[in-house]
Amino acid sequence: MAGRNIAAPLLFLNLVMYFLVLGFASWCLNRFINGTTNHPSFGGNGATMFFLTFSILAAVLGIVSKFAGGNHLRAWRGDSLAAAGATALVAWAVTVLAFGLACKQIAVGGHRGWRLRILEAFIIILAFTQLLYLLLVHAGIFSRNYGPGYRDTDYGVGGAHDPALKGSSAVPATRV
Repeated sequence: MAGRNIAAPLLFLNLVMYFLVLGFASWCLNRFINGTTNHPSFGGNGATMFFLTFSILAAVLGIVSKFAGGNHLRAWRGDSLAAAGATALVAWAVTVLAFGLACKQIAVGGHRGWRLRILEAFIIILAFTQLLYLLLVHAGIFSRNYGPGYRDTDYGVGGAHDPALKGSSAVPATRV
């Protein structure tokens, strides 16, 4: 249960941060499209458009990933682990792309307003916290103490089973 107890607060923190990234990136992209980049809280350089696009994409995928992760934390089974792990991996991959563009934007320099600097900081922080969350979700691979693991022995046990067919090779009749 250790993985579950640590992953839940991290999931909530990442969800809030992804919503903040979505809000800041949407505001900045709106200003960029309207051509009002001379606003004192905006600025930007040649990497800004790409950075904003990938930030919005990372935020949307991160939010969706947290919904699948919340379902996994509630169920805590191997089958929900697959969905939570896959979406967390995709969200982390796109967040790392946005992280690279944030680093490029910082390296290019120029005037960047406080909203862009906050967005860069959130993306940099999320690249690491999302990786930590991804590792916690997959911690069941190493020990069942940390998660449901990929090899649940009770998976499929207790399903629909007709005792009348036990020991026979008969196939139940179907209606057409």
